[in-house]
Amino acid sequence: MNTTHPHQAASSSELAARHSRLVRREDGLEFRDLNKNGKLDIYEDPRQSIEARVEDLLRQMTLAEKAGLLFINGAVVNDDASIEEKPGAPGHGGVAMQQMVEQKMNHFNLWQIPDAEVVAAWHNKLQAFAEQTRLGIPITIASDPRNHFSNNIFAMRASGFSQWCETLGFAAIGDAELVRRFADIVRREYLAVGIRMALHPQIDLATEPRWPRISGTFGEDAELSARLGAAYIAGFQGEELGAHSVACMTKHFPGGGPQNEGLDPHFEFQKGQVYPGDNFDYHLIPFEAAFAAGTAAIMPYYGIPVDQTDENVAMAYNKAIITGLLREKYGYDGVVCTDWGLITDHPIANTIWPARAWGVEHLSEAERVGKALEAGVDQFGGESCAHHVVELVESGRLSEARVDESVRRVLRLKFQLGLFDNPFVDETQVGAVMGHPDSVAAGFDSQRRAITVLKNGGGLLPVAGRPKIFVKNVDAAVAAEYGDVVATPDAADVAILRVDTPWVPVESDNPFARGFHHGDLDFKGEALAEILALLEAMPAIVVIYLDRPAVIPEISAAAQALLADYGASDAAVLDVIFGRAR
Repeated sequence: MNTTHPHQAASSSELAARHSRLVRREDGLEFRDLNKNGKLDIYEDPRQSIEARVEDLLRQMTLAEKAGLLFINGAVVNDDASIEEKPGAPGHGGVAMQQMVEQKMNHFNLWQIPDAEVVAAWHNKLQAFAEQTRLGIPITIASDPRNHFSNNIFAMRASGFSQWCETLGFAAIGDAELVRRFADIVRREYLAVGIRMALHPQIDLATEPRWPRISGTFGEDAELSARLGAAYIAGFQGEELGAHSVACMTKHFPGGGPQNEGLDPHFEFQKGQVYPGDNFDYHLIPFEAAFAAGTAAIMPYYGIPVDQTDENVAMAYNKAIITGLLREKYGYDGVVCTDWGLITDHPIANTIWPARAWGVEHLSEAERVGKALEAGVDQFGGESCAHHVVELVESGRLSEARVDESVRRVLRLKFQLGLFDNPFVDETQVGAVMGHPDSVAAGFDSQRRAITVLKNGGGLLPVAGRPKIFVKNVDAAVAAEYGDVVATPDAADVAILRVDTPWVPVESDNPFARGFHHGDLDFKGEALAEILALLEAMPAIVVIYLDRPAVIPEISAAAQALLADYGASDAAVLDVIFGRAR
């Protein structure tokens, strides 16, 4: 029976007792008998050092169990919180329970998810299932960012999570304490539903303005990115990793910004990073700050660092990058996880998305796994092929000692996060955390603070009184709270127009590739003419969403006022225009 007060969070031991079938007591110590042998093992004993617990568990693991630890892939969350395979489950990914049984995996990432309460219940059921595996190794759940008010393909909103400006908006504000507070609030929201690994921050430098992933960065300034990235990690992880931390997987080492012609190496039409200004080292500055902040994990990017090392292969396959630079020069001993999909081809729509095995396309899947491990990575993102590790060891092409190196790092992080002592979340507290008024208000305020006034001709801003307004790409019902919305421009005192930075979809059979905001940054032809016609007819305020740096000289000249937003609701934008926020 649940004896916890509805407004009081259960303690770790109470949660374990509530959900676990394995709680035992020995010499006054309550523990979970994870291997079901009826006694207290070192790895089950929270009084022991983490290193001792890691070594004790490692000794008990089979090769297949070790191999499964080195893979993380997407999992779907059923609307009814069940963990069995269910047709029509929302979003992308496999069935976690099946991957646990077939591949001995226990790391999963979430994309589209149902309500937070459902995720928490699903998570607890999955942890209970993990408890019944041979050694009871707990699950680690990871997530890409899902707390930004975004308008691009990387957006991953979910019900209940607070909505903030995009990372680029935090750079526009430049307040490290705000970034730390954001990360701390998101940490609490993640913890409430069982997410213990953040696949972020993204601290690439936006030195190529056409690159589609700029909105997820802190911009092109290395020192600013370093300062804000360190604050981000501090908010998620705390002073040291513990039971209340969310581990950060900082990306994309050694900097993913300098993409050739701005084309992203997710796809086969562009595989190389280029450094025409010989500025490879400049991109390392934010990562040096991340190492100092104690980031729990690192993710390399897909691209080939063209002519920067002794072989032109992708970062995760590149021993000079992972071992020489990351492990040896910087002394980094945390988890290194590849970006998603480097080993196997993936069917998508009516085509095949090839593995991002750039530079090693000729290798077999197993050979790719071996080369990446040889380069120094620990874990493979977006893959469920642990059998390749087993095959490599059994055939003598990979030593089990090398596998053990990576297993130690992965297990160490699980122990640091307290997952072996209590992996469960308090489902009764999800509603008290998610959608908390203070968190919602803080996120909304960040959207407003990030909005940048680029032009204010004639002192039009802030707009006074309650004028007649014509709006385009703005919710008329929201706008009606600020002025009298009219149907035509000629009936208005002022026009308010929201636009996005232009982009051009690539020609590809891959719908994911077509959704990336590639291409030119300026408006052309009819699109430009339509905007200018409105701006020339009356006083107009243009608000442009900058997920990349737009080139808009004609619009800037014709608009009476011009603002930039970095992920903001209509209400946030209108608050700034009408002077309710600055």
